[in-house]
Amino acid sequence: MLSRSSFTSLVVGVFAVYVAHTCWVMYGIVYTRPCPAAVAAGGAAGCVWPYLARRPKLQLSVYTTTRSHIGAENNIDLVLNVEDFDIESKFERTVNVSVPKKTRNNGTLYAYIFLHHAGILPWHDGKQVHIVSPLTTYMVPKPEEINLLTGESDTQQIEAEKQTNALDEPVSHWRSRLTLNVMVEDFIFDGSSLPADVHRYMKMVHLGKTLHYLPILFIDQLSNRVKDLMVINRSTTELPLTVSYDKISLGKLRFWIHMQDAVYSLQQFGFSEKDADEVKGIFVDTNLYFLALTFFVAAFHLLFDFLAFKNDISFWKKKRNMIGMSTKAVLWRCFSTVVIFLFLLDEQTSLLVLIPAGIGAVIELWKVKKALKMTIKWQGIRPKLQFGTYNDSEKKTEEYDAQAMKYLSYLLYPLCIGGAGYSLLNVKYKSWYSWLINSFVNGVYAFGFLFMLPQLFVNYKMKSVAHLPWKAFTYKAFNTFIDDIFAFIITMPTSHRLACFRDDVVFLVYLYQRWLYPVDKSRVNEYGESYEEKPKKKAHRE
Repeated sequence: MLSRSSFTSLVVGVFAVYVAHTCWVMYGIVYTRPCPAAVAAGGAAGCVWPYLARRPKLQLSVYTTTRSHIGAENNIDLVLNVEDFDIESKFERTVNVSVPKKTRNNGTLYAYIFLHHAGILPWHDGKQVHIVSPLTTYMVPKPEEINLLTGESDTQQIEAEKQTNALDEPVSHWRSRLTLNVMVEDFIFDGSSLPADVHRYMKMVHLGKTLHYLPILFIDQLSNRVKDLMVINRSTTELPLTVSYDKISLGKLRFWIHMQDAVYSLQQFGFSEKDADEVKGIFVDTNLYFLALTFFVAAFHLLFDFLAFKNDISFWKKKRNMIGMSTKAVLWRCFSTVVIFLFLLDEQTSLLVLIPAGIGAVIELWKVKKALKMTIKWQGIRPKLQFGTYNDSEKKTEEYDAQAMKYLSYLLYPLCIGGAGYSLLNVKYKSWYSWLINSFVNGVYAFGFLFMLPQLFVNYKMKSVAHLPWKAFTYKAFNTFIDDIFAFIITMPTSHRLACFRDDVVFLVYLYQRWLYPVDKSRVNEYGESYEEKPKKKAHRE
């Protein structure tokens, strides 16, 4: 016990250090030390002064071209020109962009955004700043959904070019949003300790004896969501582009730069565009204060996940019998967990949700092996399954379990079969496999809590809950309430989101039974033994 407690204390200690380090790093990101030698009246040596403090008259120009580098005004199109550009005023404008033939043939189109002095062309202005952003990206088109019985789809006419393209071939998609920011704070940087994240966006000029940095122009790539992408067809000649602008503070700018770099790193590690989009949604669609709370809560979610897995595995590893445990409930949890994992995989859900679901499915399969006392023996190259025998107490538990399932089947099976038939007639799916998985998972989500009833029935018949893994239950309960928060933040299927709230009700019922049936030390505990069976220690001699 001491070793288990020590290990848990070590994990909690490491977690506390991790949280403290993360808070320190976040503070270092949002806080920038100003130049200590700056004075109000003159230019101190070593300081970098803001050019915007001179209040220059600026103009914003947005051009498009198929080239990633331009040296002059040849082969570029002006799509937006904002004269008398006010850096303090927020705006949003939608323009139609001409799509070149090269881009329609699976090519790329770039946007060049210039911030320059009013009345001067960008390439004639020595104090202009510009930034480049691709307006296209490559993605595999989403498979079309059809009615499996009639073959009808949502689109009445399917373009011939879509029929020739393989479903797994990436095609060019149009980014319909372009979000711009300018850092508006008159912040004086220390030239000897410029933040590396902001430095790459800064352009310096000497004005007299002082060094100034030109306006910091930034493109918010986190606002480019998958839901805003549009497939570029060969017949498309114009596409809409929504250009939005808002000012940004230095602290938020540095934070946003780090988050964009983090998303880029995820993509380099193999995350798909859709997986990265889920991470973007956490930052873009959430208030910053709520986002900070989310980071803090997510860290605790990770800790409770680990402790729940650890205690659950420890409980089942030491489990020697199934007295008081519903075998049907264990089998159902395994089936439902595997089905949910396959459903999330079919829906191409974020890895943030998919990986924990996969780990949970593996653990549930291992529990079934323990519950059925299953052993695998090899006869040459053929595996042979052998099942252990139950004692009288376990057989009594199985009788209660079978009695509960008998009554439950009268309600559950017609509901599941009826739901599957209704969805086949009225809902469109990508394939028969997709329909099968969706039918299973809808049954799991809608009526899955009914399979908790056999365990509740066994608890009622035995008038005890001492046989349940309450430590693991407690950690899972904390995570269940945390999942309620994430259900509003992370993109996931609606049925999966509703299931998070259903789990709250199930756990509250277990808590009621915990209160109703106090722990009796003469009953079997969670490891298959009673306190009274333990040999009493001999008294020390005087």
